[in-house]
Amino acid sequence: MENGEYQIDINGVIHWIKVEGKENNTIPLVIIHGGPGGNLYTFERTVGPFLQDRTVIYYEQRGCGRSGKSIAENAYTINELVGDFCKIIQWTESEKVDLLGYSFGGELALEFAFAFPELINKIILSGPSLINLKTQYMIQISGFLSIAEQTLVTKIDEILQENTPIESKYSQIWEIVDEETIDRLLFVNQDVAKKFRQFIQESNLHNTGLMLAALQENPVTPPLYERLNDIHHKTLIITGVYDRNTGIPISNLINRNLSNSEWILFNKSAHFPDLEETEKFVSEVLDFLKA
Repeated sequence: MENGEYQIDINGVIHWIKVEGKENNTIPLVIIHGGPGGNLYTFERTVGPFLQDRTVIYYEQRGCGRSGKSIAENAYTINELVGDFCKIIQWTESEKVDLLGYSFGGELALEFAFAFPELINKIILSGPSLINLKTQYMIQISGFLSIAEQTLVTKIDEILQENTPIESKYSQIWEIVDEETIDRLLFVNQDVAKKFRQFIQESNLHNTGLMLAALQENPVTPPLYERLNDIHHKTLIITGVYDRNTGIPISNLINRNLSNSEWILFNKSAHFPDLEETEKFVSEVLDFLKA
C-alpha cells in the first residue's frame, strides 16, 4: 500500500481507493461515506487536508462515486458491503484500522465492527443513521415539516394521511421537496450549504438510489440496533444539535446501547458538523484517535 489513487477489483466490482499519509505510520483511518449511495468527494477536499498527520484510507462503496456498479441492481445489501470492506482491508495489509463514518457511513462502520471486531481499533460516528428503524424516517419527515414553506407542509401532511407504509411516504416526500428545503434540513449555515452544492456540481457524481432501494428491500435481521450492545470498541459519537436528518434521538439510542462510547454535541451544526464546524470536528477526531 503506497500513497495514491487506485481502482481495485473487490468481489467483482471496481472500487476507487485512495491512500494518503502512509509515511505517518499511524493506524490507518478509513473514511466511510453516507448516502446510502453518496461519495467522498466533498469530505476529501474539506476535512481531509486537516488529517495530514494520519494515515488515511478513502474508498467509495460499490455503485457509489468513482467506484463501479454491480451487475445486479440489488447487489447492495449490508452483507455485500461488509464483504467488500473486509477485502479492502486485506488489500491494504493493515492489521487494524480506525473508522470514521458519517450519516449512513456511521451505521456501516458499526456493521463492520460487529462483523470483524478484531480488525477495528476505534470508531468515530458523525450523525449516524439506523435506516431500518422506522423512527429514522419519522425524524426526517418531522425535520422537513419543521423547516418547509407552508405549501410544502400541506403537501407533506396530505401524504402522511395516505394509507401507505412509512417507507412509501418517505419516498414520496423526497420526490416533492426542493433543493432549498433540503439545504435547510441538512445545514444551519446556508453559506456552507451553497459550498456543499458547488462540490456536488463540481464532482459530477450522482446518487442512483439503487443502494437505498436494495437496503430497504433486504433489511438485516436482527437489525443493527438490536446488536449494538455486542460492539465494544471505543467509540466517539458526534451530533449536530440541529440535525433534522438522522437526529439526536438516533445518536442517543446508539450511545445508550454501546458499551464503550462517548457523545459530543456540536452547537452550531445540523447533519454535517464536519462542514459547519470543521476546526472543532478535526480537533475532536484527532484528540480521540491520539488518546
